[in-house]
Amino acid sequence: MSIKMKLCTLGNAQTLQEISQETFMETFEDQNTPENMKAYMEKAFNLKQIEKELANPSSQFFFVHFNQEIAGYLKINTGEAQTEEMGDDCLEIERIYIRHYFQRHGLGKYLLGKAMEIAQEHNLHKIWLGVWEENENAIAFYQKMGFVQTGAHAFYMGDEEQTDLIMTKRL
Repeated sequence: MSIKMKLCTLGNAQTLQEISQETFMETFEDQNTPENMKAYMEKAFNLKQIEKELANPSSQFFFVHFNQEIAGYLKINTGEAQTEEMGDDCLEIERIYIRHYFQRHGLGKYLLGKAMEIAQEHNLHKIWLGVWEENENAIAFYQKMGFVQTGAHAFYMGDEEQTDLIMTKRL
């Protein structure tokens, strides 16, 4: 079993878009209307948006490879790229997306560890993320990894307002 991580570049935009759409559908389509899923995916995962996010120097994407196959990715934000005002000593994990058939291989834990390493390398003292309040498996995973709920914010899935829990871990 071999796990490797690789920084994504603009040249990876189309692959990143495909994995984003695939993993988002796998995770959330059963709990949301097709119309809201379509609206969100067209907004968040269109190629121009992916390219814009890849070009932001305060955001980074990393593919995780499992046995030479792209299994998912990590997206982190610092500074003004964070989706909430959390301060300059924070790193946001905006996405840990793992393809369904690669789940339960420790890849989420691996990517979380890499995000913490990057935060420490940049002398950041806090790592945070938003997770949908209905995503019980993810919440349990983050709690197990030492995150605690410190707030909540609105997240729009199409025209439906949902609640994301803000979870934080001090480093």
